[in-house]
Amino acid sequence: MGLSLLGTKVGMTRVFDEAGVSVPVTVVKVGPCVVTQIKTEKVDGYNAVQIGYGEIKPRNSTMAMIAHDGKAGADPLRHHREFRVTAKEIENYTVGQRLEASALEGLVYIDVISTSKGKGFAGVMKRHNFKGMPATHGTERKHRSPGSIGGRATDRGRGNQKAGIRMPGHMGAERVTIRSLEMVRIENEKGLVLIKGSVPGANMGLVELRTPTRLYRSKAAKQKAAGK
Repeated sequence: MGLSLLGTKVGMTRVFDEAGVSVPVTVVKVGPCVVTQIKTEKVDGYNAVQIGYGEIKPRNSTMAMIAHDGKAGADPLRHHREFRVTAKEIENYTVGQRLEASALEGLVYIDVISTSKGKGFAGVMKRHNFKGMPATHGTERKHRSPGSIGGRATDRGRGNQKAGIRMPGHMGAERVTIRSLEMVRIENEKGLVLIKGSVPGANMGLVELRTPTRLYRSKAAKQKAAGK
C-alpha cells in the first residue's frame, strides 16, 4: 500500500545538482511520528497504521487523547493520521515505533498533501480565471463582474441556479494533493526532506508525505530502478 509521514513546511530555497544546475526546492521537516495505533482487519475491519505528530501541552488536549497517546508511550500529540497497509506490511509496525525521514529513503517521487493558503472572499476573475467584461465600448463600471447567469437557471423557470455554477465565494483553505513530486535530498540528521517545486500551504503548516499512488510510465520506471 504505502507509507505516510507528517511534517512541517519550513519554506523554500535552492540547491545545486551534480551538474551545477540550480533546483528550487521546498524544505519539509518530517517527524518524528509515533505509531499510536495499529488497526487490523479482524478487529477494525481493515488494516491500517495510525501515526501522531506534534507534541502539545496536556491542557490543550483531551483526557481521551492523552490516554490514547499514552498507550504508545508518547506525550499528547496534536495531529493524527492513518494510512492503509496490507496484512503482510502491518507486521513491520509496532505501537510506540518512531518513524522519521529516513523511512522515505529509496523513493524518487512522493505525493504531498496539505491545506492551501486561504484567500478569503474572491471574485470570479481571481477565483475562476474569468476574462471579465470588455474594457471599452460603453461598458459600465462592472468590468470584473461574472456576466449573465440566467442561462444556468433551472428548467422550471423559477430563477433557481443549477448546481455547479462558478460564482464569487471563498477561495483557498482547501485540501490539496500534489502527485509525484521529485525528492531531491533527505537530510536524516536534521529530519529534512527537500522536494523539487512548490508545496501547497503556508510556511509552518502541516504537510503529509506519502508514497506515490499513481506514476506515469517514465516515472514508474525511474522509481523501479531505484529499487523501491
